[in-house]
Amino acid sequence: MSNAAADTEPTQPPPGDDQAFFGQPRGLMTLSGLEVWERFSFLGMQAILVLYFADTVAHGGMGMEPGTAASVSAAYGTLVYLVSVAGGWLADRMLGSYRAVLYGGILIACGHYAMAVPTDAMTWIGLGLISAGTGLLKPNVATMVGKLYRTDDERRDAGFALYYMGINIGAFLGPLITGWLGDHASWHWGFSAAAFGMTLGLAQYVLGRRHLAGRRHSAEFALAPAPMRRAVRLIVAGAVVVAVLATVLALTGWLTMDRFVDLLTLVSVIAPVVYFVVMFRSPRVTGEERGRLRPYVVLFLASVVFNFILFQAYSTMMLLASTNARTEILGFHFPASWYASALGAFEVALARVVAGVWARMGPRQPHVSNKIALGVILGGLSFLLMVVPTSGHSGDTYRMAAWWIVGSYLLLGLGDILLETSGMSATTKLAPAAFASQTMALWFLSLALANGIQAQVVKLYGEVSNPAYFGVNGAIAVVAGLAVVAAAPWLKRTMHPVH
Repeated sequence: MSNAAADTEPTQPPPGDDQAFFGQPRGLMTLSGLEVWERFSFLGMQAILVLYFADTVAHGGMGMEPGTAASVSAAYGTLVYLVSVAGGWLADRMLGSYRAVLYGGILIACGHYAMAVPTDAMTWIGLGLISAGTGLLKPNVATMVGKLYRTDDERRDAGFALYYMGINIGAFLGPLITGWLGDHASWHWGFSAAAFGMTLGLAQYVLGRRHLAGRRHSAEFALAPAPMRRAVRLIVAGAVVVAVLATVLALTGWLTMDRFVDLLTLVSVIAPVVYFVVMFRSPRVTGEERGRLRPYVVLFLASVVFNFILFQAYSTMMLLASTNARTEILGFHFPASWYASALGAFEVALARVVAGVWARMGPRQPHVSNKIALGVILGGLSFLLMVVPTSGHSGDTYRMAAWWIVGSYLLLGLGDILLETSGMSATTKLAPAAFASQTMALWFLSLALANGIQAQVVKLYGEVSNPAYFGVNGAIAVVAGLAVVAAAPWLKRTMHPVH
């Protein structure tokens, strides 16, 4: 791009009268469109991944036990969101948000194309590329949405709700396409569809880039030239050392799949603790910003609890649907992975409703902590609901009606809208200026921790009864949500002026 063009790029949030996209800034359409296709590819693949792991080798799968398949799938999710820390740092210090999102999308597309190749080695290579790409894209695209609004713009939460509706259009369509291809052709044809979707997302992102407020070619807090060169050398050297060490440990038999899963869980616990400590002690964080980080810890933990439930929609719930749920409605047979589309469908339908409610209520809408608490409670209830159809059976050959899982996903979908949109919006408001993209990455670290915990807990799936598994996990989530409600007075006081 020429210097003249660069000088005309919007660097501030658009004025309040920019209402080109359902009353929101037109840049929201570009970012929402990107997320439609990114979620199409990511969740389309995620819906069939655990089934691919658990399927027999003769049918084109990897022949894992169900508990192991769910654990490995959760470990992959852990890795995806752990890498988001590096993605936030790279955007802040080296690449800038726009290029971080662009490069991340390219890596994701390459990863899905690799998974389309029917070999185990290409599956693991593809998952690695997707993990790296998602770590670059996810924290930074959400930060770019936040830059479309001024802090006091009451459209902010409604805008994030619309953005999240775009995410869930992709979440709805992805499993329909990949699931059908996985069931009728092969798992790798399903992965091919995910690759095509991400390619479309990248194309529309580049074409709509002129509407993105705050887009810059350089990082907002860029390193000086000498530290930049040193950082590049350290990144390259570190990547080579890790790759070589992992290869040696794997060849010697020490780095088994179980140990790798355990290692990721350990890192997912340590990383957010270290990150919070760094931000609290940073001299670039003001006293006022530090005060707003304290209530953010509570929101972080609430996100962990809810997403521990949410991510099982693509692991234990998929396994349950494939073995103990009917895959027929009014005579129409469908792949078990289509249940994942119900979650996306509910979120598409409800996101606009939630956005409209918040916009109509304006300053009278509930505090962000209460929105998040209600989301956690609904997530717990979605699991408690599953206790009913899984109870009272003498064996494991029963088939529950489809409406039980659909009803569970309805509760989970509404909870997801309330928690994720409010959580991402609050993160962009509470973020210290010097850690803008990195604080967004910290929110995604809550997703890494949720997956890390899930990677261990799902090993119990199939070892304990289904009513006990879903009942205990659901009850813990409900109690956690009620605890956030009890802390609401302190949260409102310490998060002020953020509502």
